[in-house]
Amino acid sequence: MARKSVREEIVNAAVERFHTHGFNAAGVKDITDIAGVPKGSFYNHFVSKEALAVVALERYGESRRLPELTDASIDPLVRLRQHFEFLRDENTVRDYSRGCLIGGFGTEMADHSDVIREAVRASLEHWAQALAAPIAQAQKSGQVKTGTDAKTLARFILNAWEGTLISARSEHSEDSYEIFFDTVFGTLLA
Repeated sequence: MARKSVREEIVNAAVERFHTHGFNAAGVKDITDIAGVPKGSFYNHFVSKEALAVVALERYGESRRLPELTDASIDPLVRLRQHFEFLRDENTVRDYSRGCLIGGFGTEMADHSDVIREAVRASLEHWAQALAAPIAQAQKSGQVKTGTDAKTLARFILNAWEGTLISARSEHSEDSYEIFFDTVFGTLLA
């Protein structure tokens, strides 16, 4: 089997390290050690750790299964619920040891790095747009009331999700997930 490129090894290691320890606790040497590449090779591919963080956010975003939200063969509310169930399960299987890399960078770095703050903003906007699509479809079909714009509902739900992750992680409990699902799918989108 062919080895991945050095750049890919670094990106994969960075996503893992950033997601596990955050931006500040993930040194370039830590990342290159995990990737199994010399530290000097880092600078052949990235101008800074911030530049790597932006690529790591993009890669993490790709793993959020956003394209599945557009699968018109599945009921829009089922798609939406499955999306959040996947994310919940991903976090519970890790025993609540991680939250969301996007939210983590947002809380840790937004006040310290314009580059990372903009990448977080763009990531959240992209995610909210993906969530708005099935919400709009559910509104069009009459499953969800049309009193609030789909984009506004999507952003609110995403904000609620990020808060749910923080709460679940601090409590090491599924209680926050139950509240999220009951409120979003039992009240807000009912």
